[in-house]
Amino acid sequence: MATFKFELVSPERILFSGEIVSVIIPSAEGEMTVLAGHAPLVATLKTGILLVQTSESNGKEFFVNGGLVEVNQTSTTVLAEQARFLEDVDASVLEAEILTVETRIEGAHSEEDRKRLRETLVQLREFKHVFEGRKAA
Repeated sequence: MATFKFELVSPERILFSGEIVSVIIPSAEGEMTVLAGHAPLVATLKTGILLVQTSESNGKEFFVNGGLVEVNQTSTTVLAEQARFLEDVDASVLEAEILTVETRIEGAHSEEDRKRLRETLVQLREFKHVFEGRKAA
C-alpha cells in the first residue's frame, strides 16, 4: 500500500509524525478518509476521533477538538486546537473540556465567538455521549 507523510500537531506538542497508509479525520463537513495522492484541500476539524492507520493491521486513535487539516499530494497535516491520545481521555477530561467551553461562552465578547463556542459545546457533549457508549461496549 502507498504511504504518505502525516503530522498531528497540538499547541503543546507533536503527537504523531511519520509515514501512514490512511487517516480518518472528523471534519466540519463530515468524516473524511485521506489516502496517498489525495486531492489538495483545507478543512476545519470538529470534535471527534482521528484514526491514523500506520499499516494494514495497525492504527492509532486520537481525540481532537477544533483546528485545521491541510492535505496535499504528498502529506497531510492536522493543526489541532486540542489533541490527545485517545487512551488519555475519560469522562472527567471531557467534563473539564465542557466546563471550559461553558466558561468561555459566558466571557465571549462577540456573538460570532459565542456561536462558534456553542457549536464546540454541542460537539463535545455529543462526543462525550458516544465516547461513554463506546467505553461501555
